[in-house]
Amino acid sequence: MVSRAHIVDAARGLLRWALSTGRLDRDLSAGILKPAGTRRGLPKGVSKEQVAALLAVCDPATAIGARDRAVITVLVRLGLRAGEVARLRLDDIDWANGVLKVAGKGREQMLPIPVDVGQALAAWLRVRPDALDRAVFVRMKAPRRAMAPSAISGIVARLSGLAGIDPIYAHRLRHTAAMDILGAGGTLAEAKELLGHVDTATTMVYAKVDLASLRELVVPFGQVPR
Repeated sequence: MVSRAHIVDAARGLLRWALSTGRLDRDLSAGILKPAGTRRGLPKGVSKEQVAALLAVCDPATAIGARDRAVITVLVRLGLRAGEVARLRLDDIDWANGVLKVAGKGREQMLPIPVDVGQALAAWLRVRPDALDRAVFVRMKAPRRAMAPSAISGIVARLSGLAGIDPIYAHRLRHTAAMDILGAGGTLAEAKELLGHVDTATTMVYAKVDLASLRELVVPFGQVPR
């Protein structure tokens, strides 16, 4: 369904371009209807200042602060889902090769561990209390076991409140990771690999919010691209 929506968008865009360049004398794009059920909002990321504010309210001198700082860093740098963070196990961290095994939707992927992610994880694991399982991120109160996905997202929401910014949840940090790749000149294929998408069409929505690249594609009205 998403792929069909992208085809329709491309066709409508072509017709609008044909009108602007004089190849058509009327706008025919409205005659191409979008498939039902494909209305989606654009992904909304988090600014660098907001990420810094979230990290600033994590007290690294406390166990909960070290844990929360590691959670935020993993989410925003690796683009993981809250459920993927909750499912991380100690055995998933390959320190020797600097990679992290992530169990996503029906697949596993190996992601490189950036330096800041490794430092945040190491700081947390030094103070991680003994727990009932080998989850990386555990509850601080008994029974100490793996955190639920809702608790992972709840950490982000709680910290945004402490930072005095609008409520933020885990998935917006995932969006931020993808948008940072494109903003730094990366490709959709690289964003797709990071996010663990099976279909590139799913990742294509992020191209719509890569304003720097989109501005380069803007053609002045009536001008034929060369």
